[in-house]
Amino acid sequence: MHRFGRLADDSRVRRASAALELNGIGVLRVRDAAEAREVVLGLVPDGSQVHHGASMSLDVAGITDEIDKSGRFESLRPRILSMDRKTRADEIRRLGSAPDVMLGSVHAVTETGSLLAASMGGSQLGPYVSGAGRVILVVGTQKIVSDLEEGLRRINEYAFPLEDARAQAAYGIHSAVNKVLIINREIVPGRITVVFVDEVLGF
Repeated sequence: MHRFGRLADDSRVRRASAALELNGIGVLRVRDAAEAREVVLGLVPDGSQVHHGASMSLDVAGITDEIDKSGRFESLRPRILSMDRKTRADEIRRLGSAPDVMLGSVHAVTETGSLLAASMGGSQLGPYVSGAGRVILVVGTQKIVSDLEEGLRRINEYAFPLEDARAQAAYGIHSAVNKVLIINREIVPGRITVVFVDEVLGF
C-alpha cells in the first residue's frame, strides 16, 4: 500500500488533533464511516441550507444520500445540478457560495494543524474559507501528513492520480490541481469541525 494511503497511528492523530484545536478548528474522532455519518448528521440542524462538494468520503459514509434525499435539509447540490449552467451561471455561483452548512473533506491535514484542499474548479473552496456559516470536514486519518510540503506532495503524487482516474471514469474528463487552499487557522469559534475517521476514506 502507498504510504499516503495508510492510516495514521494513534499518536499522530492525537498530535494533529491537538494542533488543529490550538488553531481554532474543532476535532471529533470516530471509528468508521457509519459512526461518521451519525456524528455529522447530528451536527447539522434540521431545515438547514446545506451544500457539499463532490466527495468520496461523504459518499462512502452515506452522508451525501441523507443530505440530498431525506427531506430533513434544504440541500443545494441537487438544485444547482438541475440548473442550466449557461443561462443561470450567476445564480448558481451565488447559491453555492454561502450555505448555512458546507460539508466536504480535504486532501491533507498536517501535524502542525493546517488543512489542505485541492480543486479543479474551486467551487467548494470559497465556502470553506469564509462563505459558509459552518464547515464540517470528514477526513480519513490516512490524510495526516507531517507538514505543508508533505501535504502538497500527497496531493500531487497520490490524491490527484486517483481523482483523475475517477473523473475520467465518471465524467469522461481529466481532473487537475488548479487551485489549492491552505487553512492555517480559523478565527470564528466553532465554525470549522474536522471529523477524523479511523478508516481509509476518499483520496
